[in-house]
Amino acid sequence: MSATARSAPRLEDVARVAGVSHQTVSRVINGSTKVAPATRDRVLEAVRELGYRRNNAARALVTQKSGVIGVVAAGLGYFGPSSTVVGLELAARARGYSMVLASLPDVTPEATSAAIDHLVSEAVEAIVLIAPDDTGLDLGIGSTLPIPVLVLDAAPGRASFAVGVDHEAGAMLATQHLVDLGHTRIAHISGPRDWYQAQAREAGWRRSLSRAGLEVPEVLVGDWSASSGFALGRELAAAGTATAVFVANDQMSIGLLRALAEAGLRVPQDVSVVGFDDIPESEYFTPPLTTVRQNFVALGRGAMELLTEGIRGEITSGSQVVPPKLVVRASTARPHA
Repeated sequence: MSATARSAPRLEDVARVAGVSHQTVSRVINGSTKVAPATRDRVLEAVRELGYRRNNAARALVTQKSGVIGVVAAGLGYFGPSSTVVGLELAARARGYSMVLASLPDVTPEATSAAIDHLVSEAVEAIVLIAPDDTGLDLGIGSTLPIPVLVLDAAPGRASFAVGVDHEAGAMLATQHLVDLGHTRIAHISGPRDWYQAQAREAGWRRSLSRAGLEVPEVLVGDWSASSGFALGRELAAAGTATAVFVANDQMSIGLLRALAEAGLRVPQDVSVVGFDDIPESEYFTPPLTTVRQNFVALGRGAMELLTEGIRGEITSGSQVVPPKLVVRASTARPHA
């Protein structure tokens, strides 16, 4: 019977096969940036060859570290926050951490504080806050928690660490696309006013119109749902002034597309539509939706890069911004003559 069959490979076995010290293997496994790329590749190849799996329970006994990241999350019924949690979990697992989630049905200061207290009592090594609604999320830079705290895709400045999508830039990409097509009357259906993402996307729309010297019409405020997009779409169709609409998420775009169709307006011949999110169904809308794609994998990866360094005490603050991407499909065209 081989040694591999008799017992699981150890960190020392990886070090021997890779020809490095066990300290170097530990640095690679824990995501340290202080390892040469060629050395890291050699270690990872040895990990794959031996089938090495880190034992977090054993590590906790030795290091007195739990290997767990705590996450406080609100808005999980929506595509953005739920996808953000998935991206974070994948990145945490890739770096050898597990994740415990405390969801917030109601975002209040009391609920947020209670969730954080619970996670701290579970000996988590860091806390991530995913609460796009402004209510109740105000730890501030001077948080007294003894572990790193990161806000993920929420208003920056709430904690020492922050990673988020550049929503304003994404809205500018969407609006500028419509401007470049020749549209001069571009409406906007926004998300709820108290959501950071809605505020940033509206700001990007306004900025693009102002740069182009175009009129900034009154914003139509939705609630992220298809039903609100439908109701506001009926208003737009009745007014008959806009030749293009930038919608703050894809779900509201579904309702808008139906409202326009029921009013006898064709997309994109009569009205062009751009959404935001690039949900999996977007390319199957009628017509397929031009939209702004968020990179949730990059969000999670960026969060774990900062947290890993923060946990090791290498940095005490930091931020990253993830750029979005415009995905052009069949729902946009030059305005009808």
